[in-house]
Amino acid sequence: MTTKFPRQELYALTDQINRASDAVALLIAEGSGLQTDALFSHRLGLAVGEVFEVVSGSFLAHDRKYITAEQQAEIYEWGDALARKINAFRKTLK
Repeated sequence: MTTKFPRQELYALTDQINRASDAVALLIAEGSGLQTDALFSHRLGLAVGEVFEVVSGSFLAHDRKYITAEQQAEIYEWGDALARKINAFRKTLK
């Protein structure tokens, strides 16, 4: 999504969305190597927060006319589904 953002967003919204997107996978990987389910669950919760950050960034991108309403809706649906899956997995750890 961010590859078509204007150059002036390179160190702003582009970077923020890309870092949050990367953080989802990295937090899950990091958490899987921890010694307790509680610590893993905490990292999964942080990953959900990063998903929400990507989705929020998509709203900003749409407001700034960097992406279409259809693209924003797709990102929202992806984020909603992923957050639900991560939270469902978190419940199995408790």
